[in-house]
Amino acid sequence: MEQPNIAVVVMDTARATDTVPADPSVTPTLAELADDGVAYERTFTSAPWTLPSHASMFTGTYSSKHGAHGDHTYLEDGLTTLAETFSAAGYETVGVSSNTWLTEEFGFARGFESFYRTWQFIQSGTDLGELTRIKHSSGKVDAFLSRLLEGNPLVNGANALYDQFVRGNHDDGAKRATNMLDDWLDEREGDRPFFCFANYIEPHVEYSPPREVAERFLPEGSYETAREIRQQPRAYDVGEYDLTETEFSLLRGLYRGELAYLDSQIARLRDTLREAGEWEDTVLVVCGDHGENVGDHGFFGHQYNLYDTLLHVPLIVHGGRFDPAADEDEFVQLLDLFPTLLDVAGVDAPAAREQAQGRSLLTRSEPRDAVFAEYVAPQPSMEQLEERFGEVPEDVYEYDRSLRAVRTDEYKYIRGSDGLQELYDVKRDPQETIDLAEREPALVEEFDQRLDAWVDSFDHTESSGDVEMAQATKGRLRDLGYL
Repeated sequence: MEQPNIAVVVMDTARATDTVPADPSVTPTLAELADDGVAYERTFTSAPWTLPSHASMFTGTYSSKHGAHGDHTYLEDGLTTLAETFSAAGYETVGVSSNTWLTEEFGFARGFESFYRTWQFIQSGTDLGELTRIKHSSGKVDAFLSRLLEGNPLVNGANALYDQFVRGNHDDGAKRATNMLDDWLDEREGDRPFFCFANYIEPHVEYSPPREVAERFLPEGSYETAREIRQQPRAYDVGEYDLTETEFSLLRGLYRGELAYLDSQIARLRDTLREAGEWEDTVLVVCGDHGENVGDHGFFGHQYNLYDTLLHVPLIVHGGRFDPAADEDEFVQLLDLFPTLLDVAGVDAPAAREQAQGRSLLTRSEPRDAVFAEYVAPQPSMEQLEERFGEVPEDVYEYDRSLRAVRTDEYKYIRGSDGLQELYDVKRDPQETIDLAEREPALVEEFDQRLDAWVDSFDHTESSGDVEMAQATKGRLRDLGYL
């Protein structure tokens, strides 16, 4: 194959704890892909939630460089994206999003010729509706149609009913994403190679796998009890309700059920590519964008911390001429996908490569001895929590800070803008339960200097300010636990 197709599938909120290595009894498709391809078992995201993590994957840069984070929820056009780079190289580009952050509303549709949202029966560029699926030109929406249909109650009502219907069918996006890609493959013309991106939002909250799948991971007769457990991470954060360890155990069972269901949908995508005659010519990447706390460290969801439960994620690459130079046990960052996929496709793109802070997995070089992560600003902010819940407990204001972390083979160091310092011996204490910061001041100083050197090694984008959202967008983000 001269230039392979590239397909990137994101399992939104898939943590390494439940996916690395892939367990055939839970995720048999992932296990098969890993056996036939390459599984990078020490892959870390550079941010613990969807918007900055995807922006890093799309641009090959850290949060401070691309500027999309809790203080500025928009990916500005100062950096080129993977979709733009592949489009400029002659690839056909298609994006399917099941996560509300990943739309043109927040700057993520640039470079995609076709872009679809799984939660909309009537597709639109502004989350407001159009009567036909939009075919984007360089990610731009027909502004006239958007203005014409803005606020249309019939359109909004149709999308709301569709959203309720599909949620009631135990699928937050994976099945619909695969259906949309199946339709797109059937309709596409010509023989250009394609770059395909799909966010399969499972296993993101709400964990709602089909009963027949979930019951494999739950105590007998507990499915209804598990499904009745309240799943609102931000309400949990502010103490509006509490969860027992038994309830968290049931939620972890539902979470694993979500992974098993998602795995079956990835198998469907593989079958779809085979039926379209594209499987042998496709490099498939499957990864998590960040992890999840399900009672871990006292948290529910994926905000306000940088523990490995949020940063350590799965990454499997399968197909084509992909012959990795990196050892599978080496440290990998998700932003490495940017230069790696350009190498896989033989795309030159000097300017895009120049911006990237990741390193190609096909280039033989000295292995990393550390990975870095950032949580630039809390999401939601304290003000947003107050707006939603009124009075917020005093201890929650501890989260009103930025965080940075550096992780080596032996240690993990987390530093907060409020003076927080945490140090863990991750070899002896992989669950990060024993903070050594006070006992090891010399090591803390060493890691402080290392973080400072890393922060000073690149230019930062000073973007800030609220980004206007459509009301329907705010509602969906609130349902997902982001507002």
